[in-house]
Amino acid sequence: MAAIASSPSARSARLGLRATHEQEVVLRRAAEVAHKSLTDFILDSACLAAEQTLLDQRLFMVFGSQYQALMDLLEQPEQPNEGLRDLFSRKAPWDAK
Repeated sequence: MAAIASSPSARSARLGLRATHEQEVVLRRAAEVAHKSLTDFILDSACLAAEQTLLDQRLFMVFGSQYQALMDLLEQPEQPNEGLRDLFSRKAPWDAK
């Protein structure tokens, strides 16, 4: 999943946050090192973390006998499942607008 990019002129949503003085200093220093505005740095970092969190819900790795056990489960006929019905009725967070 590629990082979500937007031009400053396309931004319409306003986000507010509070930080400690130490957090602000670190963020400003990192933004300067990255040659970005503080807003761009925070948005880029937050979107990257958000995408990773969402991917962690979609991609997982198994090894050895776990793989075969997973494949065996996937080969079983589907069973009625209200939780899955609810999950598949919703749009993916990155598709929702």
